[in-house]
Amino acid sequence: MMGFVMPRCATCGNDYDKAFTVVTAAGDRHTFDAFECAIHALAPRCAHCGVPISGHGIESADAIFCCAHCASEQGVHGAADRV
Repeated sequence: MMGFVMPRCATCGNDYDKAFTVVTAAGDRHTFDAFECAIHALAPRCAHCGVPISGHGIESADAIFCCAHCASEQGVHGAADRV
């Protein structure tokens, strides 16, 4: 196809014909070639270890944690990964 410009991933820079665009609640548009790149760029980070949180996480006050261990390390009481 002449003149076709493939979308470029905002995280890794890869140009890929199956890229997708994510529109945030604030209206920002981001193009990615993989969910991994989208998670790296957009996911909240654990307040203790810094890992990107791709699941529900554990919220306490104004912080979010990837697991109960990290929450408890930051002084959150009662967090449990399993009940």
